[in-house]
Amino acid sequence: MLTQESVLQSLKTVKYPGFSRDIVSFGLVKQLDIQGGHVSLVLQLTTPNAEVAQQLQKTVEQVLKFDVAIQSVKVEVRQPGATNAGPNPWGNQTRVTGVKRVIAIASGKGGVGKSTCAVNLACALQQLGSRVGLLDCDIYGPSIPLMMGTHERPTVENDLLMPPASHGVKLMSIGFLVEGDAPVIWRGPMIQKTIQQFLLQVNWGELDFLLVDLPPGTGDAQLSLCQTVPLDGGVVVTTPQEASLGVVRKGIGMFEKVNVPILGLVENMSYFTAPGGERVEIFGHGGGQAEAERKHLPFLGEIPLFTEIRKGGDEGVPVVVSAPDSAPAQAFIKIAAALKARF
Repeated sequence: MLTQESVLQSLKTVKYPGFSRDIVSFGLVKQLDIQGGHVSLVLQLTTPNAEVAQQLQKTVEQVLKFDVAIQSVKVEVRQPGATNAGPNPWGNQTRVTGVKRVIAIASGKGGVGKSTCAVNLACALQQLGSRVGLLDCDIYGPSIPLMMGTHERPTVENDLLMPPASHGVKLMSIGFLVEGDAPVIWRGPMIQKTIQQFLLQVNWGELDFLLVDLPPGTGDAQLSLCQTVPLDGGVVVTTPQEASLGVVRKGIGMFEKVNVPILGLVENMSYFTAPGGERVEIFGHGGGQAEAERKHLPFLGEIPLFTEIRKGGDEGVPVVVSAPDSAPAQAFIKIAAALKARF
C-alpha cells in the first residue's frame, strides 16, 4: 500500500547535489499528496540555482517512478525570487575532505558526561573497524586532551594542521594550542573562525566518522558547526532526571531547526550498582528512553555509573581501551555498534 511514509523513505535516497544529506533531512519536502497511485509534492529550495532545481526534479521523478505502486508523479520545485529570497542556510557549507560522516555529540546541558561518551564512542567505533577522528569544539573548557591522554601539539604541513592521534583516533582541540591552564577568553567570531579552521584546515585524512564533541548550550559553537559543514546526524546525551531532560529538549530542538537528523539518545549515569549488589538509581532511571519514545527518536542505550569510566577519563585511557571486555566498555561498544548500524 502506498503511504506517505513509504514515499518519504524513497525520497530519503535523493541527496542534495554536492552533499551527503538527503532532501528529506534537509527539510525541502514541504507538501506531499497521495491520491491512489498518483503522487504530487512540492520541493522548496533556498537556492535560485536553476541547474540544482532541474537535477532534483529529474532525480525525484526517476526515484518515485521506480516504485511500481506509483502510477504518476508530479514534482513542483519552488525557488526564491526577488521578493522572497533569503540567505541560504547551507550556502557556505563545505564537506570535510576525506571524511565520510560528521556526527555531533551534544547535550544542551553541562555535567551529563557528554565528553566521556564522545571519547569512549570514538574509541569503540575504532575498535569496530572504523577510521575515526574526534574534534573538541568546547573552546572554553576543552577536555579531550586529558581524556585521550595526549597533549601533543599539532604540526603544520602544506598549510594544514596535522592532528595528533591517541588510541587510534585522530584528535583536534584548542587544548593542544594553549599553554597549561591558560583560559580562552574569546567572543563569538573567534570561536566561529577556530571551529571552521579545525574542520577545514586540518588534514584529517580518510575517516569513516568524525565525531564532534560540542559544548553545552545552543550558542556560537553549535551554529558555527552547522553552518560550516553538512552534518550527517547528532547524538544527544542526557541523564535520567527532568532537570537534565528539560534542557536537553532545547538541544533536540536546535537540531530540528537546522535540519540535522537526530541519530538517537543516550542515557548516561543511568544507575549505580553498590558493592553489595544493590542497584541505586541516583538520578532516577528511564528518563532518556521515555523522552526518545515521546519524540519518536531512536534510543541508543544507557550507560550506568562505573568508577572505571571516571578513572579512564582522568588517566587518559578510556575504559573502552583499558578494559574492552568489561561491563562499562561493553555498554559503550553496544551503543557504538547501534550508531554504526544507522549508516
